[in-house]
Amino acid sequence: MAIQIPLDKDERMEKRRTNTSKDLGLSKLSPTQLIHAYRTMFTARCLDDKELKLKRQNKSFFQMSGAGHEAIQAAMSFHLRPSYDWFYLYYRDRTLALGLGQTPSDQLLAAVAADTDPNSAGRQMPSHWSDPKLNITSTSSPTGTQFLQAVGAAEASLRANSISEINNEEKGFYDDEIVLVCSGEGSTSEGEFWESMNTACNLKLPIVFLVQDNEYAISVPVEVNTAGGSISRLLGSFPNLLIRECDGTDFSESYRVCEEATSYCRKRNGPSLIHAHTTRPYSHSDSDDQKTYRTDEELVEETNNDPVLKMRKFLVQSNLMDLEKLEAIDLEITNTIDEIADEVLKQPQPLPETAMRHLYSEDVDPTSSIFDSENFPAYGDDRELTMVDLINACLSDEMERQPEMIIFGQDVADASREETLEEVDGKGGVFKVTFGLQSKYGKDRVFNSPLAEANIVGRAIGMAHRGLKPVVEIQFFDYIWPAFMQIRNELATMRYRSGGTFSSPIVIRVPYGGYLRGGGIYHSQTGETLFTHTPGLRVVLPSNATDANGLLRTAIRCEDPVIFLEHKHLYRQVHNKGRYPGKNFMIPFGKARLIRKGSDITVIACGALVRKSLEAAAIASKQYGVECEVLDLRTLSPLDMDSIASSVQKTHKVLIAHEDSLSWGIGSEIAARIADSLFPWLDGPVRRVASLDTWVAYAPDLENEILPQTSDVLEGILSLQQF
Repeated sequence: MAIQIPLDKDERMEKRRTNTSKDLGLSKLSPTQLIHAYRTMFTARCLDDKELKLKRQNKSFFQMSGAGHEAIQAAMSFHLRPSYDWFYLYYRDRTLALGLGQTPSDQLLAAVAADTDPNSAGRQMPSHWSDPKLNITSTSSPTGTQFLQAVGAAEASLRANSISEINNEEKGFYDDEIVLVCSGEGSTSEGEFWESMNTACNLKLPIVFLVQDNEYAISVPVEVNTAGGSISRLLGSFPNLLIRECDGTDFSESYRVCEEATSYCRKRNGPSLIHAHTTRPYSHSDSDDQKTYRTDEELVEETNNDPVLKMRKFLVQSNLMDLEKLEAIDLEITNTIDEIADEVLKQPQPLPETAMRHLYSEDVDPTSSIFDSENFPAYGDDRELTMVDLINACLSDEMERQPEMIIFGQDVADASREETLEEVDGKGGVFKVTFGLQSKYGKDRVFNSPLAEANIVGRAIGMAHRGLKPVVEIQFFDYIWPAFMQIRNELATMRYRSGGTFSSPIVIRVPYGGYLRGGGIYHSQTGETLFTHTPGLRVVLPSNATDANGLLRTAIRCEDPVIFLEHKHLYRQVHNKGRYPGKNFMIPFGKARLIRKGSDITVIACGALVRKSLEAAAIASKQYGVECEVLDLRTLSPLDMDSIASSVQKTHKVLIAHEDSLSWGIGSEIAARIADSLFPWLDGPVRRVASLDTWVAYAPDLENEILPQTSDVLEGILSLQQF
């Protein structure tokens, strides 16, 4: 059995030397630049101290310090090009954000949750940097989610350079641009770090990973967090990866290593990783007390390796500045920060009525009439096509229309080894939905991903930051859960948390559902309410080929992230076929479709239950004289309550039929809304028909019992008619 051996004191101290580097190697920097570096470092430390003071005075609400990381970040900033390169920072990158062009005011406005906070308009904690002018993408709190997005941003440049229709420089793509992604050593334990490293090295992407190792993930020491206590040692076998380790408290050594790492990437040699050993003189955050798990001796060592003090010592020893002048600079910066804080505290918080702002695009509304051409299809012929056919046709149309659109996921390409297509037909997805698209539009626009769902969505988010339009596929709904962190905490929050300055309008296509005979637990799941319950997402669920074509086109052309659920059982049915409606056929979101008129009961259905509801309604009419009105929701978020209300006010009775489990399903929400707003029109209870509250079993007899059938819908209709 392997035994975990903690780093001893001498080994820890060797990584950070209390003396400044003798081999300065800073001939490229002028005295003015070196003093500027010190000013940036001291400004960052002063801001940390000011925010802590504001928090103690109850004038701020949270504080996260970047102290101990100033030298490596200041050094790195000299090798970056704001508004040219792209940056995925983390919450300790205060000095780096300043070095890239943020101001003390920008950071203090975030601390006091001001409406004018340029990072998030008061929606995020402080130290969550964001600036579209500088290409600092919106930072979030989850650890490690930035890695895959940074990979996607770097990959976007690679893809764009291969698409002749894209004017690269006009779109902000450059041959020598790089992407910087930062984290602490704790985040490298996240699986997404390893997924990002895999793709970055596989594609030789121009991305610099800056891992700032202060030896603690809150209270967990590095030897517990990382096998062997060193992330750089673990990465030695990755191809094309330049790895450099440095004393991140020493500006001189940090400068040299950052120059090497960024140059390597700009030359398109592959990714690089800097393992910078830093300190953490302050606790993890203002809600943590590191004295409860760190010894006095260790904290003294931290003080001896303080990067700000070491930079002061370096400037004095190099005869660039004497102590008196340094103290004058310190006093000037301290006074300036105090003055800025006084002004910032005058700024109001966001108005309460803006709480719902920035959830969705405020410029492009997919529920509007500009997305409604449903009544004007441009049929080319009379052929009846399946849902697979018309989804494929829409994807092809939109790829032709938008050169920025790319498609990727597991098995979606015809063949990753393109030469084999001379001998074989190609895959094109496990359900053949993307068949032929790689052959038509090329391997740079349609390609396979690793078998890693978070990898797919995280990369897509980063690509969307750069202006590409990813339409990705998660092969089965049952396996979407590794990507749920990226979907819920990153994709859905992006516009909101950045105050409307960043967005990721990607489309995630997901085959879902049962009725397959033999699908079992892991090929039959639905669970759409987990996404409708996520603010910021659009959730679409077509029941027929024509609707799938028009709704997918709307999803691709809108500016919001869309979960596009495609029922596997409906892919090749005869009853839901449709004619190709043309290249501009669109159906707006939030527009249900009345597919059967009736006077006695309203049946609200979606997905596979639409057909079963129609069958049940036909039987109810023929055998029992009960006339049902059937409404196909088509989209679940937004939900067409106007159409629901119109029907319920006519029939006065309502049944909701959906495939997912009965308890806490979409029917519960619809029933609650009907009870809230339509109660005076009801002549009976709101009834639901859905799956049993269990998993879909493999045995066909069990599956038939668990999933709602036509007979179940009919029974619901007849029991409701008795009221």
